[in-house]
Amino acid sequence: KKSEQELKDEEMELFTKYYMEWKGGRKTGNTSYTNIPRFYYRLPAEDEVLLQKLREESRAVFLQRKSRELLDNEELQNLWFLLDKHQTPPMIGEEAMINYENFLKVGEKAGTKCKQFFTAKIFAKLLHNDPYGRISIMQFFNYVMRKG
Repeated sequence: KKSEQELKDEEMELFTKYYMEWKGGRKTGNTSYTNIPRFYYRLPAEDEVLLQKLREESRAVFLQRKSRELLDNEELQNLWFLLDKHQTPPMIGEEAMINYENFLKVGEKAGTKCKQFFTAKIFAKLLHNDPYGRISIMQFFNYVMRKG
């Protein structure tokens, strides 16, 4: 038969074991947090010239890449010409409309930069109570100019 002190020691030992598994087990047992990519980097201090230059250069490269994705004036004019050429009658007042079939045709002809705008989701987003299931060419063009 165990003495009272031995029982207390055994209890303390079990408590410590389970406590360490519970408290420390999170760090050693689950290492998924080590696979999470770092998303925040502190701004470089004034004396860290190299890091500041690196930050400026990476920002410039990022802005150049984003700028190349934008439609230039000629591409916008071409898009407007294609949309106007493929409009679907009848007009609603002064507003030219286009159906989904012609919308897709324009998307094929418009070029790679415009491809992102010719999706069913965007067409549905701009579709309002038109009895022929068409969208306004002007609304679509304005959408492209805002988003692109």
